[in-house]
Parts: sequence; C-alpha cells; structure tokens
Amino acid sequence: MADTTDAVAQTDERPEDAAATAGRPAEEAAQSGPQPRSVRVVLGALLIAMMLAMLDNMIVGTAMPTIVGDLGGLEHLSWVVTGYTLATAASTPIWGKLGDMYGRKGVFMTSIVVFLIGSALSGMAQGMGELIGFRAIQGLGAGGLMVGVMAIIGDLIPPRERGKYQGMIAGVMALAMIAGPLVGGTITDHWGWRWSFYINLPLGVVALIAVSVVLHLPKKRVDSRIDYLGAGLLALGITAIVLVTTWGGSEYAWGSARIMELIGIGVAALVGFLFVQTKAAAPIMPLHIFRSRNFTLMSVIGFITGFVMFGAVLFLPLYQQSVQGASATNSGLLLLPMLGAMLVVSMIAGRVTTNSGKYKVFPVAGSVLMTLGLFLLAQMDTGTSRLTSGLYMAVLGAGMGCLMQITMLVAQNSVEMKDMGVASSTTTLFRTLGSSFGVAIMGALFNHRVQDVMTERAGAIGSSVTERSAQLDAAGLAKLPAVAREAYQHAVASGTHSAFLLGSVVAVVALAASVFVKEVPLKGAGPAKPGGDAKPAVPEAV
Repeated sequence: MADTTDAVAQTDERPEDAAATAGRPAEEAAQSGPQPRSVRVVLGALLIAMMLAMLDNMIVGTAMPTIVGDLGGLEHLSWVVTGYTLATAASTPIWGKLGDMYGRKGVFMTSIVVFLIGSALSGMAQGMGELIGFRAIQGLGAGGLMVGVMAIIGDLIPPRERGKYQGMIAGVMALAMIAGPLVGGTITDHWGWRWSFYINLPLGVVALIAVSVVLHLPKKRVDSRIDYLGAGLLALGITAIVLVTTWGGSEYAWGSARIMELIGIGVAALVGFLFVQTKAAAPIMPLHIFRSRNFTLMSVIGFITGFVMFGAVLFLPLYQQSVQGASATNSGLLLLPMLGAMLVVSMIAGRVTTNSGKYKVFPVAGSVLMTLGLFLLAQMDTGTSRLTSGLYMAVLGAGMGCLMQITMLVAQNSVEMKDMGVASSTTTLFRTLGSSFGVAIMGALFNHRVQDVMTERAGAIGSSVTERSAQLDAAGLAKLPAVAREAYQHAVASGTHSAFLLGSVVAVVALAASVFVKEVPLKGAGPAKPGGDAKPAVPEAV
C-alpha cells in the first residue's frame, strides 16, 4: 500500500511541464490499474466521512421541531442550519489549500476531529445559542470532509480509473438523501434529539481509525505562509453571498438596506480577494487553475448542477405532499425515482469512462437530460399522477447522474497534482454556492407565485393563509377550509411550474458550457492493450 500511494503522491512534486519530467517510475506507478485491497479499505473510510457530512443536515432537519420544543428559541431556528452552512462554505477552500500545503492525511483527519467535536458539543447544548455556535464548529469540520475525500481519491487513483468509484460516491449521496429523514425521525422518536448528533461519533471514530492505520501518504511542508488575508476575504465574501441568498425575500425584502449592505460587502470582499490572490506567495485559490478551459467549464456546470439539484430536492417533496397527497413520514422515499436514476447512470458513466477514457459525451448528454427533465417537471399540475411525476424525476436524475461526478473528475484532470486540493475545494464550493442560489431564487419565485394564485382563487382567506409562509406542512394543510385547501393545491402546482421552468432555462447554460468541453485524455493507463504503451496525459491549459 505504502509503495503505491507514495508513488502516486510523489507526482505532487513534478514541475508544470509534466511532459518534460524524467521521473517515469512515479508516473507509471500512478497509472497502475487495479488498486490494492488496502486502497479499497481507505475508500470505505472516506465514504463514511462523506456520509457524515451529507447525512447530518437531513437528520437534524427532521429533529428540529423536537429541538425547538426542548430548547425554545423558535425565532433563531433558521440559524441552526444557516450557521452550519456558512461555516461549511467558508471553510471549504481553506481546507483544500491546507491539504495541498501540509499533506492530505493530517488535514483530513483534523477535519474529522473538528466535526466530531462539534457533533458532541451540539448534542450537549443547553440552549439555542449554544446549539447554533456548536453547529458552526461542526460545519467547519464538514467543510474539510467533502474536500478531503475528493482530494485523497484524486491522489490515490488516476482519473482513468476513478470512474469505477463514481457509483460508490453517487450511492452515498442517494443513500443520505433517502435515509436522512427516516434515520432522523427514528432516532428522535426512540433515543431523543441529542442522538441526532451523537450518532456521528462512532461512525467518525471508525473512519478516523481506518484512515490513520491504512492511508499512507508522504508528509509535506511548504515554506510559504498561509494566505490569511485571502482566506479572510474569501470567507467574508462567501458569508455575505450565503446570507443574501438565505435572508433575501424571507427575513428581509430583496431591496432592503440590510440585503444591499450584504451585497456591497460581498462584492468588495471578493474583488479584494481576487487582487490579493495575484500577490500572495501561496494563494488560497490560485487563479492560474482557471486558465484551464475545462476546469472553468466544470466550475460553471457544477454551479448549475447544485442550483438545479437542491431546488428539486426542496420542491418535489412539497409538491407530492401538498398536491398528490403523499405522506411526509417517508419524504426521502419520494425522491427515489430521481436518486435511483442518478445512481444507476452515474455507475454506467463511470464504467464507460474507465473503459474508454472518453467523457465529453456525459456532460453534453447530462445537460440535455437535466434540461428536459426540468421542463417535464414544469408541466406537472394537480392532475399529474405519481407514475408520471416519477418518470419525469427519473429523467432529471439520469441527467444529474451524468454530471455529478464527471465534473469533479474532469476538474481534477485539468490541474497539476500540486493543485489537487484547491481544484477539489473550488469545484465543491461552486456547487455549494449554486445550491444556495438555486434554493433562494427558485424559492422566491415559488413563494411569489403561490401567494398570487392563493389570492386569485381564495381571496382574502387565501392571502392570509400564505402571508407568513408559502410552504405548509401536512398538519397546517389539513386545518384549511376546503376552498382554501383546493386553492393551495393549485397554487403549489403553479409555483412548482414556475420554479422548474426557471431551472430548465438555467440548465441551458450548462448545455452551452458542456459543448465547449475539450476531450483531454484522462491520466492513467486504463485497460491494458496488447503491445500498447500508455502515455501520461498532460493537464490541459487553454
């Protein structure tokens, strides 16, 4: 294990002009085919860590009513999620850069420890203020979990071989989305809400021990100082963006002074950040990675995928519960057609990519299917059957299955090994920001349309029903008069139509970007060919 992984990791030291490098043994080791069994053990630990980050918010979301009932502080409820999201987004690029500078293994294990400390403290919180603060600590750790997983996989496995593991990553994502509400509800009902956080501890310890014992990567030490100014400006800019998308149209009107202030702070911080990156010795996000056309295009496609996916995850269960009368108890299962299709297609895409070394077809096909799926979902109304909506969701899921892991694979293939961490963190950050914008913009459009239709169909009663929130739970819907309930079903169908129609328009941008992706051979030998000599690919820079 040590020989293989050390050889892979040593490619970090090669110069910019990889074609001129004479160190063939390291490159040949990096392109070896089947990975040793110990690598698969490490992958299992990495997937556990990834699940911790993805599962947490969904489990906690189910437990929130019980948490509020115990701790009080209903007016601060949203900050339990917002604090976690802010800390995760702001810390993501920093974790990636630290891994590049000081070694992947130690930094990744540190992020696990921070996440577990935040989980333990959250479970012991005695008030809503404490819970929000401890959730922020947990979010800081979570920012390093996703990036660490992607970057370590990038170190251990050549891109040509990495496609085989896409199905595992997609499976973890799908499992987290389906199982999250079920696990959260079960834990809260039988063990109490504090175990929604404590459940992370045994899983995290298993991942920590496995990574510590089995993963062997060379330690690094870079003489350059951390770009503290750049890190601070980037964190400030990301925080402002996330707060604008979280508060705009809900806590504050879009044109309010507070939102305008946040927009101004965010723009100023990001402009300052870009300037600092041109001067820093070891920039948090080196701008030269964007010279690669493929990397820039993958960042755009990742942003739009996040925009679409989290909008769909938000509105599809709401439509199925409010319009189709589905139970909220098993809300994760409502997304099964989309997530199942995403999993199957992702596995197929990974295998085809590994066997052929070709990948451009998947961003193009994925963007087409994603656009088509969103357009079909926009056609749903109060008479749409569950079978029909399930088929529409499967089309969308197939599109996302083509895109979810391919974007990361191509982005990593487009940079030098020394930039693997920042490439992984930047791609993850763009997807996270896309999800924030998607939920905010699609949510604002949905809410506006619901309120308009309720006023049209139910007059003053309808307007008063949705004055506080355009999203009613099953209990609130059952209490409405028949006229208002029917009006609300039409309003949700209309709001869903508007949100998904917007999503389909935005998805066209991903299609346009995918057309310009350049088919650069993936590094790694791939399947052996008789008498063939595999040549290492040079990262593309256009």
